[in-house]
Amino acid sequence: MPIFFIFFLFLLISSVQALSCNKLDHDSLLSFYKQISVPSPEIPLNWSSIDCCNWEGVACNPESRVTRLSISGRHLSGTITPFLGNLTFLSHLNFSHNRLSGPFPFTLFQSLNHLESLDLSYNLLSGSPNYSLPVSIRTIDLSSNHFNGSIESLFFRGVPRLISFNVSNNSFTGPLPSSICITSSFVKMLDFSMNKFSGNVSQGIGRCSKLEVFRAGINSLSGWLPYDLYSVKTLIEIYLGNNQFTGPINNSIALLSNLSIIDLHENQLIGEVPKDIGLLSNLNQLILHTNSLNGSVPPSLMNCTSLKTLLLRNNHLGGEIASLDFSPLQKLEVIDFGNNSFVGNITVSLCLCRSLIAVRFAYNQLTGEIPACMAGLKSLSHLSLSYNFLSNVVGAFRILIRCDNLSVIFLSGCFKDEPVPNDGHLLHLNGFQSLQILSLGGSDLKGELPSWIGKLKKLKILNLSYNQITGKIPKWLGSMPSLFVLNITRNHLTGELPREIGNLKALVSDDTDSNLSNLALPFLSDSLQFNRLFNVPRGIKVGNNSLSGNLPAELGNLRLLTELDLNDNDFNGSIPNELSRLVNLEKLDMSGNHLTGEIPESLKKLNFLSSFTVANNDLEGEIPMGGQFDTFANTSFEGNPKLCGSVLQKNCPPSSAGGEDEMLPPAPEEEESATSLYAIPFGLGYSVGFVVVVISLLFRSSLKCFN
Repeated sequence: MPIFFIFFLFLLISSVQALSCNKLDHDSLLSFYKQISVPSPEIPLNWSSIDCCNWEGVACNPESRVTRLSISGRHLSGTITPFLGNLTFLSHLNFSHNRLSGPFPFTLFQSLNHLESLDLSYNLLSGSPNYSLPVSIRTIDLSSNHFNGSIESLFFRGVPRLISFNVSNNSFTGPLPSSICITSSFVKMLDFSMNKFSGNVSQGIGRCSKLEVFRAGINSLSGWLPYDLYSVKTLIEIYLGNNQFTGPINNSIALLSNLSIIDLHENQLIGEVPKDIGLLSNLNQLILHTNSLNGSVPPSLMNCTSLKTLLLRNNHLGGEIASLDFSPLQKLEVIDFGNNSFVGNITVSLCLCRSLIAVRFAYNQLTGEIPACMAGLKSLSHLSLSYNFLSNVVGAFRILIRCDNLSVIFLSGCFKDEPVPNDGHLLHLNGFQSLQILSLGGSDLKGELPSWIGKLKKLKILNLSYNQITGKIPKWLGSMPSLFVLNITRNHLTGELPREIGNLKALVSDDTDSNLSNLALPFLSDSLQFNRLFNVPRGIKVGNNSLSGNLPAELGNLRLLTELDLNDNDFNGSIPNELSRLVNLEKLDMSGNHLTGEIPESLKKLNFLSSFTVANNDLEGEIPMGGQFDTFANTSFEGNPKLCGSVLQKNCPPSSAGGEDEMLPPAPEEEESATSLYAIPFGLGYSVGFVVVVISLLFRSSLKCFN
């Protein structure tokens, strides 16, 4: 019996040893484990068993050596230990989407001779690559970290199997390491975008004869586009946007028949769009906006029947828009020809592109009317035709009301001196129910605020500024459930500011969707690389009208309001104490009115107030001290002779301690200046830009109108 027991124990021990991973690998993993932390105790990293080959994210070969270590998306923090270099059989290492920080030990490459895949993306790692990659490496992803320094040719010495290399969204400097194509001729993907690379792209990229994706956008690269790039027949995507490239786009690019994406936006490219670009039958995206391209759009472009996105804005292109036949582009979803010099009528062939989601021809010299056939664009969501010479605004809205999915309409600066579209046809139709942004500013439209706007339950931004709208501000504006930006400055409105404005739900409560986070904008911003709008400033702008009466105390209900412009009207009475409840207010302009009394001390509670002016009123007493009031210049208070305080370097008279019979008679009022120093309206400094930039800066900088 004892002999049998000993034999059984021997078999058991042997079995345990056979199932256990290599001790050196086990200890090395434990060393790593001790240097990291898991944020949630409820979801620990399952590394508690004896056999490390059974640990979460660990895999071993038949000899119980660790070959894979993959722990991604667990929000791990801590540093990476050099002891991982003891995992000499490791072929795949993946720590992506965590919060690992500190310098990455590139010395690991000296011992990980079997490493094929390394993914450290989306962490907080730093350091400069100072060791050669393992000969065995095939894919490496260091994107979205804090790596810096230059990438020397030594890094790629002897890596013949490399297929994919991604270092995007870091802080690498120096020239692009084109030597990668000398030692790694099998590379299919190179991503250097969103770094600080600079200088010319030297010849050498062409040696990557199997390259499919080449990205180096958002850097400081300069010079001409590398000519040998045009010889890489396998290319599917070229992304070199937001650099400083100059010179023309060579017509040889049309020979890269596999190209699906060409993105060269925001450079200094000159010349014409390549005339033979229509040979690219697989082209899906052509993004050339914000360059100095000239000439006309080549007719061959209409042969790119796979095209979905066509962005040519902010160039010097021109010609008759009607000469282009868009009908073959049945897959086209987004077209932006804005900020160019196109002329003529909007071509009806555009109506045959049934997949269109967004159309932008703003800031051109187009004439005529919006074609009736646009009513058939049932997928159309965004339309921007601002600042052209269009006519018949009533007809335009009768057409557009039939586009059921329209969420954004920009028609500012068109339809000069026409009547506001306010006919019964619009009032009785149940259209525009998806509309979130409506901009009709800067057109000198005449008439009263159209009552059909009150039916737009999803409308969030309304711009009717810089027109000749008359009458009173209607009370129904206060019942619009989603409205959080109202701009009716520079009109001829009269009467009081209705107290019902204080009922705007999207400015009263966080319960409403008072931002545009769900509104996907298919246009890329001209200068702010984003295509969604978040946290657009909530504002009410009624300046430069002829409004009168007291400021309604109900304004204090709008606690989400960030900007309030009441300037250059005929408001009188005192400043309501209730304005101190506008705890999110950043800008308050009450200048150029007839306000009296003191500036309420309670306004010191407005901790976010960065811009404030009550200039040119008839206010009196001491200017409050403390809080944000210590940051305002004396120009915020000038034009009020009876104001005093340190900011004006004017001492306040001592308050009387005697009775009523001892009070001095009031000083005679000075005649109010006929010319307000602050009569310049909000928005006079507006400069042309694109729809996303215009909205994102709305009520935050000097804009004239929406795009």
